[in-house]
Amino acid sequence: MARHIILLICWNVIFFTSISEAAPKKQLWERWLEYSPQSQTIIDHQSWNTFLSRNVLVGRDGINRIDYANVPYADRKNLKYYIEYLGAVTISRYRRSEQLAYWLNLYNALTVRLVIKNYPIQSIKEVDISPGFFAQGPWGKKLFKVEGVPLSLNDIEHRILRPIWQDPRIHYLINCASIGCPNLQPIALTGRNVSAILKAAAREFVNHPRAVSYDGGRLILSKLYQWYAEDFGGDDESIIFHISQFANSRLRERLKHQKSIADFEYDWTLNKGQL
Repeated sequence: MARHIILLICWNVIFFTSISEAAPKKQLWERWLEYSPQSQTIIDHQSWNTFLSRNVLVGRDGINRIDYANVPYADRKNLKYYIEYLGAVTISRYRRSEQLAYWLNLYNALTVRLVIKNYPIQSIKEVDISPGFFAQGPWGKKLFKVEGVPLSLNDIEHRILRPIWQDPRIHYLINCASIGCPNLQPIALTGRNVSAILKAAAREFVNHPRAVSYDGGRLILSKLYQWYAEDFGGDDESIIFHISQFANSRLRERLKHQKSIADFEYDWTLNKGQL
């Protein structure tokens, strides 16, 4: 009897852990499809750019970090004002490139502010404010209003960014404040630079060992490619093909005859650094 109870507990732990780690499916929120293709109006992200330039530590190991404990008061205050400014933007009146930069900057700015407000923590998953018994982390909590509509980080990523743009490279510009995540860029995204930074961020992540590595002949990828497999093609060969498009010549050659992925890994440790 005791053995059966232990087995049941172990199964529940494995089952619920897999549920909590599974990414939500993308599901279009049609409310956010509206845009103005002729608009030439530009959203001002300069204050976010200043925050990033002062606080993102570009690591020699290829991982960008923030010294969350020592973000200056003035920068914290300006971050709050920047997010409030984004809340006053009527985003449906802008062209697509401005919208893309807006949503990505908003997601990342909200994430950084969440970590600062809840620091010290060892992982963003400790900011356990999402509703639901199996929910984990901050992603399901309604944090912000755009055009009067309450939104969560999950809404921004899975109901707006992924289904509207249908571009897997978006994952390389969404930062979840973790070592395993693609880097928080040290400059703000804008309608003018977002296309170029999408390409650069894809190359940056793909060619770092936290994204792609080998254990002997076994190909190990970031869990990003497992969670969002449908965005990267849906099967091992399609994911490998996607990666090959951004791989350096050495990695691309090694991937040329690779047909399967052996395992996936991810490090949820907070991307904290020190000045």
